[in-house]
Amino acid sequence: MVPRVPALRGAVAALAAVTAVAFLAAAGPDAPPRERPGASRPRFIVGDRCMPCHNGLTTSAGRDVSIGFDWRATIMANSSRDPYWQGSVRREVLEHSAARRDVEDECSICHMPMLRYVQHAAGWHGAVFDHLPERRGTDPLDSLAADGVSCTTCHQIQQRRLGEPSSFDGGFVIDAVPPGGRPPVFGPYEVDRGHRTIMHSSSGFVPTRGDHIRSAELCATCHTLYTTALGERGDTIGRLPEQVPFLEWKHSAFVNERSCQDCHMPPMVAEGDSVAITAVLGVPRPGPKRHVFAGGNFFVLGMLARHRAELAVEALPQELDAAVASTREMLSHAATVALEPAPAAASADGRLAVDVLVTNLNGHKLPTAFPSRRAWLHVTVRDRGGAVVFESGAVMPSGRIVGNDNDDDRTRYEPHWREITRPDQVEIYESILKDRHGNVTTGLLSSVGYLKDNRLLPRGFEKATAGADFAVIGDAASDPAFAGGSDRVRYRVDVSRAQPPFRVDAELWYQPIGFRWAHNLSLRPAPETDRFVAWFDAMADHSAIVLARDSVTIR
Repeated sequence: MVPRVPALRGAVAALAAVTAVAFLAAAGPDAPPRERPGASRPRFIVGDRCMPCHNGLTTSAGRDVSIGFDWRATIMANSSRDPYWQGSVRREVLEHSAARRDVEDECSICHMPMLRYVQHAAGWHGAVFDHLPERRGTDPLDSLAADGVSCTTCHQIQQRRLGEPSSFDGGFVIDAVPPGGRPPVFGPYEVDRGHRTIMHSSSGFVPTRGDHIRSAELCATCHTLYTTALGERGDTIGRLPEQVPFLEWKHSAFVNERSCQDCHMPPMVAEGDSVAITAVLGVPRPGPKRHVFAGGNFFVLGMLARHRAELAVEALPQELDAAVASTREMLSHAATVALEPAPAAASADGRLAVDVLVTNLNGHKLPTAFPSRRAWLHVTVRDRGGAVVFESGAVMPSGRIVGNDNDDDRTRYEPHWREITRPDQVEIYESILKDRHGNVTTGLLSSVGYLKDNRLLPRGFEKATAGADFAVIGDAASDPAFAGGSDRVRYRVDVSRAQPPFRVDAELWYQPIGFRWAHNLSLRPAPETDRFVAWFDAMADHSAIVLARDSVTIR
């Protein structure tokens, strides 16, 4: 069991600071206006206020399932500390300087949601670089920015509009609260009067049952994102479906089987068991969920651990290590790979033919969400003596994929392959953005669409009926072997000069931030972009992992 140490650093100061968010102090020409005395406003507190009651939780077997400790080591809690996000925002600001305020506002929607909600309530824009956690500022808003996607973000979201397009792009509804009001925080359980009184006295919030807290539609508010494409003068030129895992899920067989929370929030206890979710007079609850939010970005979690001091990370090293391990464990169940020797007719002219069947086990595309992510096949063929006869898709210590056109040249990209016959051909499951001129780009706010999207589809996904915002794009759209749930790629290898038997190994690799997505930040030199590229290069040999593998011997 990972040892836990209560995170009470600054709790008293946080209480005094955050309750002061009743107003937004004016300080200079760009400051937001003061609120009217007595005006209704959104109310937030930081996670430190929730931890004293929602930590110290253990199962009957002695397993630590503390909600606060689980949460603070997640990407959610560290969304504003994410060095890749910071570097990406800086790049966008430099490329679209005429729209600086709008860029920061759009990029703060889901990485600094409490800060932005409060600033919007006062009629202002979300400001990213004024409130970065590593600045360790004393403005009450700095605490809200540093807390990322915190407890009183998700648990205050109302049911209204959930699942509707107006709720996407961070369009969740959190009600304003009049002075002296009793804002609700939603959870999946009925709470008795005594516990409501305790929580209200300690936090100012009233626990209220809201079954929508377990719905995929709640997650969709921030995980269905459309970005506004901008021209040279800051004018709007298009709209990009940046990440739409919710829409992918709705178009799959999983829509009737499980929600986001079922996979990304594992149960605290076995089915049929119960555990208290508060350390203060806690009542055993059936089926509570852990707040680990395991996703796909083990790499940034590792970067947060390595650079805790520079990024002002609150989570302890062992908590971050546990989060990395949890993420890797989840990814190990994301897909399967199976090698199948092709029919004898396919093996002619001294060529060995083998099919690689890749199956996606997720309820959305693989990879999904932010388009920096990619998966690919690494296939090797060895002869009787173990010498390599053929290899496609090897990854270099720099994080490059050998033979990938995009890693070699940022203006090109690797096509979707049905059959691979040369080492410089690599089957990469990815999305490639295009700008208004049809050129390859990794600039989100320059992107108007996709040149390629052959990410592996979830089971039940029908290509023919998929909406334009989550459709298959490029050659995979017409590939009959690329279908809902799987893809089949044939490898035909010249073995005429080698001796059998042949050992074929296939691996499915995954990288949360592709080499080109990292290194294109250097196109706009700045402290945040330069820092991330340097950190990426220092960790590049650990930037990708194997999701699944298979081997077969062909005689």
